Amino acid sequence: MNPIAIRMLSGQLASPQFRRAEEVVAWFGAMQAQEYQMMRWAVAMRTKRPSIQDFRRAFDEGHIIRTHLFRTTWQLVIAEDLRWMLDLCREKNRRAINGFLKYYGDSISEQEYDRGCAAIERYVGDHPDATKEDITLALQSAGIAGSPHHISILIRRAEIDGIICNGRLSQGRENTYSLLNERVPTIGPSPSREEALALLARKYFRSHAPATEADFIWWSGLSAKDCRQAIGSIQSELHTTRFLNETYYIHSNSRTRGFRPGRVTLLPSYDEYLIAYKSRHIALAPQHTHYAHNTFGIFHPVVLIDGRVAGNWKMTGRGVSTHFFDAEPSPDALSSEKARYTDFIATV
Repeated sequence: MNPIAIRMLSGQLASPQFRRAEEVVAWFGAMQAQEYQMMRWAVAMRTKRPSIQDFRRAFDEGHIIRTHLFRTTWQLVIAEDLRWMLDLCREKNRRAINGFLKYYGDSISEQEYDRGCAAIERYVGDHPDATKEDITLALQSAGIAGSPHHISILIRRAEIDGIICNGRLSQGRENTYSLLNERVPTIGPSPSREEALALLARKYFRSHAPATEADFIWWSGLSAKDCRQAIGSIQSELHTTRFLNETYYIHSNSRTRGFRPGRVTLLPSYDEYLIAYKSRHIALAPQHTHYAHNTFGIFHPVVLIDGRVAGNWKMTGRGVSTHFFDAEPSPDALSSEKARYTDFIATV
């Protein structure tokens, strides 16, 4: 087994299969979207022809939604999947944000949550595409004050409760908010919890294969019991293989052939290729970990050479700047990937 080649193919980083942004997000189920600018490249780079206009269309028309989902983190999801995913992680996320508050010596009662979420719903209903600053001022006008962290938790609770989600894509770096019911109308019944767990496992393993049970538990943030049930429910769709003394699952829809060596990839910060696994040793050498992320969970843009982390990159006034701490790629391959990215952002 060549785990890197399979992950590059499964994750649409090599020979992408899709033309539209929403097709990519649907394939993954949920995609990390921590950085508001980088999330656009994370999706677009996995299409046959990266286009910011295509991403904007999918985002502004509500085909792709950005909100806090699994692990209470920012993620992209297609509209059709949002409600059942919220149902899966809602209670655990509620407990998590209360834990965050307790860590900072703060707390919010259920009565305060109700009052704050109601004020957010009223304001955003009248002011779609509101920014966090707009909502903060609206809460203050309603007599609901607190630290920036306190207000952030109120807004996150409104997302977790399915009241708000993202609005249209802004030109800058700031997320906007609109009512979820207006962005994502309810259509048809939701799947049962058992069906939803199976759907989640299917989406994860087909887009992240090969992956372990521990990887799925980490990515979803759900209990080990739920994750084992989910894997068991799609067992007939999974192939197992042993690698480095661990059991890895490969979904039957995952491609295992077609990876061509010599590929250079400008991977955005917080990308699924790294963040979606509990252990990242397959693509990231332990001695290079600090180049990819720090101990506080901050992920940096990295350069992949044939799927392995070999350097960092950033956009400067002169274009894409790279720094390699491992083997360097061929100049032609690097130049081609830089051009692919600069062509994409030229229309942002």
